Amino acid sequence: MKAETRGAASCQMVSHLIGVTFLSWNFPFEASDGEGGGDTEVMQQETTPVPALSKKTKQPKECFLVQPKETKEGGTKTKKRRKKKITDILAKSEPKPGTPEDLQQLMKDYYSSRRSVIELEELNLPDSCFLKVNDLTHSLSSYLKEVCPKWVKLRKNHNEKKSVLMLIICSSAIRALELIRSMTAFKGDSKVMKLFAKHIKVQEQIKLLEKRVVHLGVGTPGRIKELVKQGGLNLNPLKFLVFDWNWRDQKLRRMMDIPEIRKEVFELLEMGVLSLCKSESLKLGLF
Repeated sequence: MKAETRGAASCQMVSHLIGVTFLSWNFPFEASDGEGGGDTEVMQQETTPVPALSKKTKQPKECFLVQPKETKEGGTKTKKRRKKKITDILAKSEPKPGTPEDLQQLMKDYYSSRRSVIELEELNLPDSCFLKVNDLTHSLSSYLKEVCPKWVKLRKNHNEKKSVLMLIICSSAIRALELIRSMTAFKGDSKVMKLFAKHIKVQEQIKLLEKRVVHLGVGTPGRIKELVKQGGLNLNPLKFLVFDWNWRDQKLRRMMDIPEIRKEVFELLEMGVLSLCKSESLKLGLF
């Protein structure tokens, strides 16, 4: 009987254990089923917008293609604004010959912020200081023949070194060479000297002026000013000072339109030229 009771008790214990394990196994399966279903729903929500994102990625490409058109239009607008330059205005306008009033006005504008009203009045030059104005129909030789009819006589009587009878001032060395070639009919036997800085040192020019008599000097205001400053060129015997006034470079600028040249010209005028003009021993010409 004891064996039977022990067998029945062991059977109850086994069935009880089997029930407990079955419940413990069933609970995680239900929980996992619930979580698994939730995961699938989340995955479906995340995977459904994928085609929408692929469509959105195409939109920046369309915007990127439109942007260069806007920059091109903006570029054309800036180019139109840049075209409004003085060179374009001068290209459309008819050339006008320079006058003594133009030189007088430039002098007033240059010295207006540096000198008093009384000093500005002292800069005014009488009309007798100026030669006849070029009407843009002359070559350099024909113009010089008209304003200097007694040139041959002056040239023969000039024998002073370190000086010239006539100075022609231009904006560059290349332009100076052009002027020298174009005045062949006027100069004759006159001794002409190049007075610019290109390939020629100041000391070399001073030695040449000390060795021989020179009648004509053609060059830039910067080098002429330096020669006067170092004592290599004396301006007192000077009779004619001609500016290459009306000629324009590739940018349609006259020599007095260039700030550096304009400054050097006025500095040269202050080195005795204005006083010689007022004493009527020197004449100014605008070619």
